[in-house]
Amino acid sequence: MAQQALMLEQDKLCCSICLDLMKDPATIPCGHSCCLNCIKKYWDEENQKEIHSCPQCRQTFRPRPDLVRNTVLADLVEEKRKVRPQAAPGDPDSVKCGDVECDFCTERKLKAVKSCLQCLVSYCEQHLQPHFNIAALKKHKLVEPSNKLEDSVCPLHSEVMKIFCRTDQTCICYLCLMDEHKGHETLSAAAEMSNKQKDLEVSQEKVQQRIQERQKEVKKLQQVVENINQSADKAVRDSEKIFTDVKQQIRSRQKSEVNKVNELQERLEQKIKELRRRTTVLEELSQTKDHIQFLQSYSALSRLSEAADLTHINVQSLTFNQDAEGTVSELREKLQDVLSEEWTQVPPTRIDMDVLVPQAEPKTREEFLEYVCPLSLGPRTSHTCQR
Repeated sequence: MAQQALMLEQDKLCCSICLDLMKDPATIPCGHSCCLNCIKKYWDEENQKEIHSCPQCRQTFRPRPDLVRNTVLADLVEEKRKVRPQAAPGDPDSVKCGDVECDFCTERKLKAVKSCLQCLVSYCEQHLQPHFNIAALKKHKLVEPSNKLEDSVCPLHSEVMKIFCRTDQTCICYLCLMDEHKGHETLSAAAEMSNKQKDLEVSQEKVQQRIQERQKEVKKLQQVVENINQSADKAVRDSEKIFTDVKQQIRSRQKSEVNKVNELQERLEQKIKELRRRTTVLEELSQTKDHIQFLQSYSALSRLSEAADLTHINVQSLTFNQDAEGTVSELREKLQDVLSEEWTQVPPTRIDMDVLVPQAEPKTREEFLEYVCPLSLGPRTSHTCQR
């Protein structure tokens, strides 16, 4: 009771325009009081009529009265404002996420409990009281709090739209039904909403079905990507294994060929040393003045030269190069076969590689010339028969 009495007493100090406790209250000549700024804005809108009235009793004034702040009333309002109940953070009237705020709360916004379709304003419990106490406001239509009140009111007649016109597919008020939409197919907005909800359920089922179909397609695409990745990975592994085998065999062949060449090189270097010794002996022999000693030494040197002379060594420098090029060429062909099998999704088969190409028999003149060895014929070993 005390809380209700306090609220009724505060209503007397509320502005009839903003419905909140007056700020800088000013008294109109008729005796009613309003916020100084509220009444100024109210009369600014009436300037074009050149008639200024009280927003509460509708008494008119000419000319426009000059208003000042009512100091006594302002002090009284300030005292009431200090004892005005405030909503605590845990108060059920405090605004939470998703709640509609009271449009008239200024110091601390409270949760709206009703919205007025005539005022197009939402009210908290306190600011809603004038709609229960003032006769003119009692006729207003109160609905559940909403942030879209303007959408429920007809823009032509400022009446609540409760009818749906199927002909024009739009919401209308009862005045529209008798004027612009006369003779159209209409029904209540509630009935049309029920019909639309049924259609909405059907649409939702279709959308869900499409979602499931698209999800299946997505899974198929994911499987394709997985197959591509697996195929590519296997091709890479196979190619790496092939390259590893080829590398090992080429290195083995390289080592073998290099050893052969090194042996030949040692033999050639040994022969060079012997030839240099012979050159020294020949040089000494050429300086000999004694005829008998020269002839004896020359005969012995000739026999030694014939016995110690080595057969000509044939160095085939291109043989290994040709083998390596043939190996790489064959490797390239087999790799292309592997990739072709992978890209056409043919089940991979085991790849056996014989990377060393066997040396073919010479067929052309150039190939035979690689094996030519120069021959030296001594006069003592040649046949006596002459043709």
